[in-house]
Amino acid sequence: MPRHRIDSEDQRLPIKLDSTSNGEFLPVPLSRANRHANALAQEAAGFHARRLAMGRRDFLLGSCGAASTLLAFNAANAAAGRTGGFFDLPAVAATEPAAAAATLETGEFIFDVQGHYVDPTEAWLKVAPESAFSWAPKAGCALADGKTPRGHLACLSSEEFVKDVFLDSDTDMMVLSFVPSRREASPLEIESADAVRRIVDRLEGNHRLMIHGRVNPNQPGDVEDMPRLKEQFGVCAWKTYTQWGPDGQGFFLDDDVGIRFVEEARRLGVKVICVHKGLPFGAESYQHSQCRDIGPIAKRFPDVSFLVYHSGFVTEVEEKAYGLNAGGDGIDTLIRSLEESGVGRGSNVYAELGSTWRFLMRDPTQAAHALGKLLKHCGPDNVLWGTDSIWYGSPQDQIQAFRAFQIAPELREKHGYPEITPALRAKIFGLNAMRPYGISAEEMKLRARHDAVAGERFAYRERPEPHFRTRGPKTRREFLNLLAWNGGSRA
Repeated sequence: MPRHRIDSEDQRLPIKLDSTSNGEFLPVPLSRANRHANALAQEAAGFHARRLAMGRRDFLLGSCGAASTLLAFNAANAAAGRTGGFFDLPAVAATEPAAAAATLETGEFIFDVQGHYVDPTEAWLKVAPESAFSWAPKAGCALADGKTPRGHLACLSSEEFVKDVFLDSDTDMMVLSFVPSRREASPLEIESADAVRRIVDRLEGNHRLMIHGRVNPNQPGDVEDMPRLKEQFGVCAWKTYTQWGPDGQGFFLDDDVGIRFVEEARRLGVKVICVHKGLPFGAESYQHSQCRDIGPIAKRFPDVSFLVYHSGFVTEVEEKAYGLNAGGDGIDTLIRSLEESGVGRGSNVYAELGSTWRFLMRDPTQAAHALGKLLKHCGPDNVLWGTDSIWYGSPQDQIQAFRAFQIAPELREKHGYPEITPALRAKIFGLNAMRPYGISAEEMKLRARHDAVAGERFAYRERPEPHFRTRGPKTRREFLNLLAWNGGSRA
């Protein structure tokens, strides 16, 4: 009997490069360089495991396995001319645990401001077709049930969510966010989000998991429901999608619909607004997905914090689909909006990295430019860590890759990008998010270090069983099937 129940064939890499989408953009196939990177990493894992007289799976579970994978990615990227960024690890990290741990086990406070959970028990299951779940993994977690219809959806359960986030990753805190949807058809209602939070509370991990209140202000009833969300569920912020609308038409934060929403947030005293930008849901929603309204609304309401999810990132697929000019939209639109409105570095606007970093891990030169621009123009205190997990499985691989990532000196000198120092990394991982969410240093220590969750994590890691899987859609068909739960209204 194999020692490991999960991935008994020992073929999954701890750092995941694949085509998985968060359900908000078409999956982008891997490039030749990415496929080469995965192949080199598989080869290196076998070589180093044999050299250390270890089982392949045991090797991949350790920091050396992650270091070996990242070093293989470096080799493939260099061969493809992608040298603008790199994973800064010594070669010995592939076989020497102390060398790997020095970079990959650095113990920062990690506050993930964009997590997701898909409730596999909610009413939306009753109206969604079977094809809506073709993207969900059919195995790969201890709770999977292959005998009953949709039994594999147990891999999306609240228990598996807690394992992915708080046991299999170094995440200390997370904000549970929402996808856009009509009020009658959501895969995560506020009640379900609160139930997940209470699971963590029962582990005495109070406030490790915070929740948003979803508001689509162009949908009747959502603004009126904001007081209930605050009083009944204690939401920490509001989540909105300017490119979404029940009739397919979005809005801008600085038009009448958006201003009414921001003013209600101020009246209620929950003055943190998380706005999804970039990753449009089709041609009609493209203009409202861009960031031209961020500067004006931030200037008008300086006492409100605006967290720009995805930092306005635009994928290469969208660039081709909408005929964009390179450098004309996405992150550049955010920077241009801030500059034109006179909103400087260190302002009330924060750039969040969910899905953006995960996508950019494929191309270190693109990653270097994106991170460099955000740090240079928004400021080192205004870039926030987010992963968009569970769509990408446990966020640990994103954490490890970011711990090692560095912008090449040549790009830093040419464009004025900063070096990613340990202090800057710690800010992005969690310290920066404490300001908009009002978390003090003492409160941070109480929430994330000495509770039952920390004890359970310590015990679990004596014999961990991470699945090294991603959760979201990986093909165009799976992506379109996922939209079926909401009648395609997001497209």
